[in-house]
Amino acid sequence: MRCSIRYIYDHVAVYSPEGEFLFSADTREEAFRLMEEYAEEFQDASVL
Repeated sequence: MRCSIRYIYDHVAVYSPEGEFLFSADTREEAFRLMEEYAEEFQDASVL
């Protein structure tokens, strides 16, 4: 999934390709880490 990152005041907001808000993070690095964690969880869940 290709997400977009928007800087809003003092945090980072992550949106789906459709523009739906997914989550916010304090830094860009945290946002990327969270996206990787969610991707891993999604892959693990799709195998079950």
